[in-house]
Amino acid sequence: MKKKKLPWLASFVWILPALLFIGAIVYYSIGFTFKLSTVDWNGMLSVPMKNVGFDNYKKVFSDPVFYKCIKNTVVFFIVTFVIQNFLGFVFAAILHSDVKLATLHKCLIFIPTILAPATMAPVFRLLFSPQGLLQKIFNFMHLPITVDWLSKPTASLIVLMVVAIWQYTGMSFILYYAAMSQIDREMLEAAQLDGASEVRILWSMVFPGCRGTTVSMAMLGVIGALKTFDLPWLITPNSLMHATEFLGTYIYRTGVKQAHFGTAAALSICLLVMAVIGALLTNRANRVD
Repeated sequence: MKKKKLPWLASFVWILPALLFIGAIVYYSIGFTFKLSTVDWNGMLSVPMKNVGFDNYKKVFSDPVFYKCIKNTVVFFIVTFVIQNFLGFVFAAILHSDVKLATLHKCLIFIPTILAPATMAPVFRLLFSPQGLLQKIFNFMHLPITVDWLSKPTASLIVLMVVAIWQYTGMSFILYYAAMSQIDREMLEAAQLDGASEVRILWSMVFPGCRGTTVSMAMLGVIGALKTFDLPWLITPNSLMHATEFLGTYIYRTGVKQAHFGTAAALSICLLVMAVIGALLTNRANRVD
C-alpha cells in the first residue's frame, strides 16, 4: 500500500533551500560590507583596495556629522513615534465607536501610508516654499508669516517630522484598530457600568491591552528612523548645516557622491549595530516579568 505524501512536507522541501539562500545572501552582504569598511577605495574596479584596518571607524567616530545624524535620528524618532501613536490610538478608539461613514474615515486616514514618498516630496517642497499654497493662505489672511522653513536648519527638520507623521499615522491607526478588536467588549461594558469614564477606560484598560502593538510600533519606529532616507533626501537634498542629515543620507552622500566607499561601509556597519541594539531593547520591553 502506497504511503500518502504529506503536502506540507513537499512545501517545506522547497521553502528551506530558499530561506537558506536568502540568509546566505544577507550574511554575505553584511560580511562583505564589513570587509569593505576596512579598506580605502573609491568604488572603481580598476583601482585596487588599500587595507587601512579600523581607520575608517576612527574617522567615523571623530566626525561631528556622524553625531549630528544620531541626534537628528533620536529627535525624529521620539517626536514622530509619540505623535503618530497618540493620533493612531485616538483615531482607532473613535472609529471603534458608532461613527457614521466609518469605512470612508478609515480609508482617508490610511491613504497617506500607501503613497510613495517620491510622489509626495515635490508636493511638500512646493507647499512649504515661499511661493507655495501655505504662503498664499497666510498672505490672504494678512498674517506676517514667511514660509521659508526649508531654508532654516531647525524648521526644516520640523517640516520632515510633520510630513512623516502625516504619512505614517495611518499605519499606527490600523495596528491599534486591530489590537482593540481583540479586547473583550464585556470587560469594557462592565467598567462602564461601574461608573468608569471613557478616558479612564481608554487609559487603564484599552491602552494596556494594546501594549504589544505599542512595542511593535516602537521597534519598527527605531529601525525606520535609523534607515530614514527618502523624505530628507527628496525634500531637503542640500541639508543646510546637516540639519536634516540622517545616517541613510550621509552614507549615500559619503559613498556615492564623495566616492569614499570604505567610510560609507563603516557607517553602514554602525547603522546595523544600532538597529540591532534598538530592536533588542524594544523587544525586551515586551517581556512580561
